[in-house]
Amino acid sequence: MYVEMSFLRYFGGNNVEVYALVGPSGTGKSFRAIATAHECGAELIIDDGLLIKGNRILGGISAKRQSTRIGAIKAALFMDEEHARQARAVLEKVKPSRVLILGTSVGMVQKIAARLGLPPVSRVISIEEIASPREIRQALTTRARYSKHVIPAPTVEVKKRFPDIFADSLRIFLGRKGPQGKRSWLEQSVVRPTFTYYGKLTITTSALVAIVSRAAEEVPGVKSAGRVTVQRDADGVVIEVHPVLYYGYVLNQAGRGIQVAVKRRVEEMTGLVVKSVNILVRELSFPRGKEPV
Repeated sequence: MYVEMSFLRYFGGNNVEVYALVGPSGTGKSFRAIATAHECGAELIIDDGLLIKGNRILGGISAKRQSTRIGAIKAALFMDEEHARQARAVLEKVKPSRVLILGTSVGMVQKIAARLGLPPVSRVISIEEIASPREIRQALTTRARYSKHVIPAPTVEVKKRFPDIFADSLRIFLGRKGPQGKRSWLEQSVVRPTFTYYGKLTITTSALVAIVSRAAEEVPGVKSAGRVTVQRDADGVVIEVHPVLYYGYVLNQAGRGIQVAVKRRVEEMTGLVVKSVNILVRELSFPRGKEPV
């Protein structure tokens, strides 16, 4: 009764179909989520605590950001009431006609659906239906050896919402061809969650300063990076560099080169979002005999 009343409350009586993609952890469900949603016409994917539509994460808390496996399970099941409330608000706003929920079992998907006020599962798709035994074995090996997880959303979207998570892009091609006869592709992200057998991974400020200094000093015209400061918040990092430049180089060109090099190097090496790189030149290095008087 609770599920039915909740369903009517949040969706105004609209007919919503719930599809389940199930399989053991690490068998490649998230990797195949976008293609599966495309094939079955699902407008919204619910995976590991996130609500994803197209190339956007609409809401939720990623289980892959939790510090423990228990915390990850709770996030995936929307056990926190505020987490569930926010997810229900997204569903109420989007009003999807078909939803794909990922889980390790039908029971898990049913629990998620109940927590979010969705009707019972109408169709179950097992990972064995869409992946070969060889592909499943390969996915399990990758998970066990490298602890790699997939979020079915573009990397830029993942980094925007979770600036402290390592993410790399992965392109997948959809099975159906578009109007011009070409296969369309979508991007999703490969991440390393904080809960792994390798322990929690953090990036110290001193490591960031070292990366910034090295990147700046590789720019032509830069003698040294000088003083470097890094400020971090939930959205990313703000970097300030006080470089020492060689006399004879155009200041704005050298400064721009430092900004580009630092932003690229930090984002490539750490996965953090660089919000800004501020340059303040306070010192020039003159050749011997040409010092200003």
